[in-house]
Amino acid sequence: MALGLSIFLIAMSIIMILLVLLHKGKGAGLSDLFGGGVSSNYGGSSVVERNLDRLTIVVGGLWFAGVVALSLVLKG
Repeated sequence: MALGLSIFLIAMSIIMILLVLLHKGKGAGLSDLFGGGVSSNYGGSSVVERNLDRLTIVVGGLWFAGVVALSLVLKG
């Protein structure tokens, strides 16, 4: 059980890193350093960006649940 949860956490971590890197920069910070400030803003957030936000939140919730489940399995 612990091995399965560890593999799940590794997969969720990799997916979370990729999702965060897909987000568009907001015009300040390190995202501009790597070319995030080159493109101009075309208004509000698009449907794709909102869905990316939702997907990132869901994956983050699954990651957190996996951490809690793994800690319960290892404690007991």
